[in-house]
Amino acid sequence: MKNIFNNTSFQLTDLLESDAEFIPLLSPEDEEQMNAEELPEELAILPLRNAVLFPGVVIPITVGRDKSIRLVKEAYRKERIIGVVSQKNPGIEDPSFTDLNTVGTVARILKTLQMPDGNTTVIIQGMKRFRLLEMVQETPYFKARTGAFEEVIELPKDRQFQALIQSLKDLSLQIIQKSPHIPSEASFAIKNIESPVFLINFVSSNLNIDVVEKQRLLEVKNMVERANTVLAALTKELQLLDLKNQIQNKVKIDLDKQQRDYFLNQQLKTIQEELGGTPNELDIRELKAKAEKKKWSKQLKDVFERELTKLQRMNPQAAEYGIQHNYLEYLVELPWNEYTTDNLDLKNAQKVLDNDHFGLDKVKERIIEYLAILKIKQDMKSPILCLVGPPGVGKTSLGKSIASALNRKYIRMSLGGLRDEAELRGHRKTYIGAMPGRIIQNLRKAKSSNPVYVLDEIDKVSGNTINGDPQAALLEVLDPEQNTSFYDNFLELEYDLSRVMFIATANTLSSVHPALRDRMEVIDLSGYLIEEKIEIAKKHLIPKQMKEHGLKSKQISFSKKITEDIIEHYTREAGVRTLERQLARIIRNKAKFIAMDEAYNVKVSKEDLEKVLGIGRFQREKVMQHDVPGVATGLAWTPVGGEILFIEVSLSRGKGNLKLTGNLGDVMKESASIAYEFIKSHASDFDIDPEVFDKWNVHIHVPEGATPKDGPSAGITMLTALTSAFTQRIVRSKLAMTGEITLRGKVLPVGGIKEKILAAKRSSITDIILSEENRKDFNEIPEEYIKGIEFHFVKQMTEVLNLALLDQKIKHPLVL
Repeated sequence: MKNIFNNTSFQLTDLLESDAEFIPLLSPEDEEQMNAEELPEELAILPLRNAVLFPGVVIPITVGRDKSIRLVKEAYRKERIIGVVSQKNPGIEDPSFTDLNTVGTVARILKTLQMPDGNTTVIIQGMKRFRLLEMVQETPYFKARTGAFEEVIELPKDRQFQALIQSLKDLSLQIIQKSPHIPSEASFAIKNIESPVFLINFVSSNLNIDVVEKQRLLEVKNMVERANTVLAALTKELQLLDLKNQIQNKVKIDLDKQQRDYFLNQQLKTIQEELGGTPNELDIRELKAKAEKKKWSKQLKDVFERELTKLQRMNPQAAEYGIQHNYLEYLVELPWNEYTTDNLDLKNAQKVLDNDHFGLDKVKERIIEYLAILKIKQDMKSPILCLVGPPGVGKTSLGKSIASALNRKYIRMSLGGLRDEAELRGHRKTYIGAMPGRIIQNLRKAKSSNPVYVLDEIDKVSGNTINGDPQAALLEVLDPEQNTSFYDNFLELEYDLSRVMFIATANTLSSVHPALRDRMEVIDLSGYLIEEKIEIAKKHLIPKQMKEHGLKSKQISFSKKITEDIIEHYTREAGVRTLERQLARIIRNKAKFIAMDEAYNVKVSKEDLEKVLGIGRFQREKVMQHDVPGVATGLAWTPVGGEILFIEVSLSRGKGNLKLTGNLGDVMKESASIAYEFIKSHASDFDIDPEVFDKWNVHIHVPEGATPKDGPSAGITMLTALTSAFTQRIVRSKLAMTGEITLRGKVLPVGGIKEKILAAKRSSITDIILSEENRKDFNEIPEEYIKGIEFHFVKQMTEVLNLALLDQKIKHPLVL
């Protein structure tokens, strides 16, 4: 309930003392007399913004609009009777007839007061409700024709209604008692009200609800219904008041506890000072001692002293104290201008790299070149390398070997799934729990500003998200022109990363941002040959697994043939991860016999492979002997290395339909269509009757239908298979090919040449047809990869057919 005595404009008690005609409470006789008075046909209308007047209730209102002031002055001089109606929207300064509610209250002006601020305060008392019918005058103030409000005057006299009225009184008295803002005198007014109708109106007028709800109460005809609505509002207000008092009492208890803790802390501080200083002072002395040993610039030293002074002024109990202390700890523990001494012995570096990794000559050569320049020019910026290749080829472990060769600290940070820019740049100190980014955190752990820093799986970093773009944050880290002043949000200082050797790893560059790709020196790592895998297993994998399983080299022996069988029949990968797992399974099986003191064969046999690993899951891809026309061998690239594939073409009588099967992608289907159309347009060149294409259906199939296949590189293979089928000429054996075709008869270059050549070598291919434009890729491939293979570089599709097809036809050719 509102304060019914203390209003902003006046005190009702003062009014009662100053003039006896102001009577705030109505007796039943006064109420009957009011209801008996006739309603004037026309009334001057006073719009109210934030108040609703109820019959019998006395309220003060402040009038400030010119129309309202003139109306009040004229009415006060005459009969003092006006109509009071609340506005639908209090924000309207100059309301029209449609902006007023249709139900209002006839009011008597009891007194007017001129306030010091120039406004006029009017004391009015409600008499009875009326309805607005139509406006008859708008200037100098509103005057309207009114009609009677249909009221239900008869009240029930049963016990239920009496209990309802008593509940209204009781709840009102409880609210007055519990609310500190309502004076206790208000309870006398509630107790002295005899009329139930006036009690309902009086409580309704002072309810703590908005004007719209009060207007709705005013318009309720049935007093019992209005009494129930008022009772519900009072109950809700009492509950809110109880809850508010509970919260205030709890806050008071918490405040008392805080004061107690404060006094105890002060006593504890005094005791600690007597014993030799507080923990906070010890921390500050420790920070100062660490700072004295740092090789700081003047700017950095000034920042430290300023932030330390700020820490000394802080209350140790404050939340910001921990963040500030953490910030200063990072400042003194980061390796500012602290570098490890590089081992510039090039021969030793080459030896370390060769011992740790077999192959990978390109990367090793690049590292040795860097060391050579560093030996000549001491302050050279570190290169930023990106090793791209299939899983398991040694990209990540190579970083550790490089760190060992250079005698540098090693850091590895996995970027897989990173989606928040703050993970790299850190959070600002304004956040609770703020920390630097992982770049700075790892440098603090390494205690060196020139480590080998491996950014693993850079192709798995998320792009632009709601939390920022981590790839964009990496642009500054991996740019030699910018990373001299890397900015971390937590440090709010620039850190020099130019001496850090960043090595990024990725399985593919397709998902790496072009701007990020441009900042790195990309080195491709392709899959290993079988011979290379055998050497890797012999020199690295088997000794490593023997050591991890606690066995000696003499206890288990792997022959070259057994290792080759494991690689060929139990793994299919470009790297060596699966190979290592299979070797570990065999070693564990042998270790079981050793632990149980049972007899076993030291040499691993083929029977051991079948017993432990099962029947071989993979078979070496072998070139089939083409006894029938329409079969050609192609080369394909996969994420785990290269493979060979076969294109099969079958002809059957029909209407010239072309059917494609084998789970082919759109690009591969288009290559088949191009090849078919090329043969049709050049039929005369191959002695093919053009009418054949209308009488025979063509079915192109690529085996292993469960495996999806796509890409343009099978174009010349499809062309060869189709031409072979239509001419009934056999394709040369042990020949493979790869290249894209066009309708003009050109052979275009394709990618993945090294992987495809490795697959061809594994399958005993002797001849490979490539596009002339792939010669540049061929020149970069080491000699051992291409030994025993003859390469044919072509420009035109007709050259492919001349090389691939034999002149002879099969014994029983299809008559077309």
